[in-house]
Amino acid sequence: MKAVALTHYLPIENPQAFLDVELPKPTALGTDLLVSVYAVSINPVDTKVRSPKDIVEDIPRVLGWDASGIVEAVGPDVTLFKVGDEVYYAGDITRSGSNAEFQLVDERIVGFKPKSLSFAEAAALPLTTITAYEAFFERLGIDRDGANKGESVLIIGAGGGVGSIAIQLAKAAGLVIIATASRPETATWVTELGADHVVNHNQPMVEQVRALGFHQVDHIAILNDMRHWDTAVELIRPQGGIVTIDGTDQPMAMAGMKSKSASLHWEFMFARAMHQTPDMIEQHRLLTYVANEVDAGRIRTTVSEILAPINAENIRAAHALIETGTAKGKIVVEGF
Repeated sequence: MKAVALTHYLPIENPQAFLDVELPKPTALGTDLLVSVYAVSINPVDTKVRSPKDIVEDIPRVLGWDASGIVEAVGPDVTLFKVGDEVYYAGDITRSGSNAEFQLVDERIVGFKPKSLSFAEAAALPLTTITAYEAFFERLGIDRDGANKGESVLIIGAGGGVGSIAIQLAKAAGLVIIATASRPETATWVTELGADHVVNHNQPMVEQVRALGFHQVDHIAILNDMRHWDTAVELIRPQGGIVTIDGTDQPMAMAGMKSKSASLHWEFMFARAMHQTPDMIEQHRLLTYVANEVDAGRIRTTVSEILAPINAENIRAAHALIETGTAKGKIVVEGF
């Protein structure tokens, strides 16, 4: 099968950063689906895994953790899907990725593709959808069906992939959304997605949020980096919650969190698959739920750019765009 892979971990400017290769077509066993990949999208995790390091892969390594496609074959223990089903998923960071014609993925972390979306539009959603859904509804304990209606949420770094779906999930749950964006085009983007207010995360945010009439906010999601930690601690209400997707080695002062009895949550959407948790199937359920919301017109795709076909040149181009740090929404690469 065709695949885009790497053997050396190189700067993206290096033409050898990704290679077009031929690899054996895998076989579905157990609860695995063999998916014929139609489209993939690129996330910051792709660029972090590919980033330069002194490692050489004896067997070409395939990256990619967002895909849509059609089930080609099923393992003997599969119960949720059948050959011919259209699916979308983010996969498992411990396994071979989606930048290949065919990929094995456990059915418990796969959802039925939204019927109203193309494969490219669907491929933009899985990883960011799982991340945002788990961050809000599982980590922070917000009710997706509106029991927390009217509460406020500050989404820091709202214009990126996770933020673009997080705004929509928060809107559907009835929250008042304060989104951050640092450029006019991303401010427009987050407003179109449903943000009620926009502030600039490159300027002092406490003053901006309070100027909007919010002395404190009920929930905070840090979706870019932890340099905003002190701001988040200052703005979170007593007994509120902060969730972040950013790992950090920087000091994080906790006295303000303790005095407010506030909570900190880490969200890592690969945790269930990586650790084979008993509730892995929850990712199947949430992806299927969101697909239904998309088909009902309540959530839209977050794709902002589509490249074609899936080859080393276009995967390199997509990585380069992500590494600028200025991409809005999701970048998708479609078709072999």
